Amino acid sequence: MSPSPHPELDLTISRIIKAPRSVVWKAWTTPASFEQWWVPAPARCKVVEMDLRAGGALVTHFSEDSGDFMPHMTGCFLAVDALERLVFTNALVGGWRPAEQPFLFMTASITLKDHPQGTDYAVHVMHRTPADKDKHQELGFFEGWGTVTEQLAAFAARLT
Repeated sequence: MSPSPHPELDLTISRIIKAPRSVVWKAWTTPASFEQWWVPAPARCKVVEMDLRAGGALVTHFSEDSGDFMPHMTGCFLAVDALERLVFTNALVGGWRPAEQPFLFMTASITLKDHPQGTDYAVHVMHRTPADKDKHQELGFFEGWGTVTEQLAAFAARLT
């Protein structure tokens, strides 16, 4: 069960993706597919590790302007409920080990539900403090996560 969004601590995005839930799930859980949409284009993503189980690592790198790949995100899956929900955090790394101080602590919950037009897709990003939430918003949460959500929707539609 995912907690209800807390307006002072959380940021959310939702949309209907015109593709079956199984296709959206595959786009999230197959490294080669995930790399196609996870960072805003024209940047590129490389999945270093994606261990889809509670306690498993999620590590990505990114490249801008066709340059070298650099670390992007290091996290840990907290929950993996097939076809329904992924929860991950950057407060931990794989194996439940505490992470080094990330730029901004967060926990993200991605939920997928059937919808007559495809998939009801929801992103719920939780922060430690209102200041962290505000900082994430100021840094472009809606632009960044919004862009990758649009890229996910386009990628899933092509797979359908």
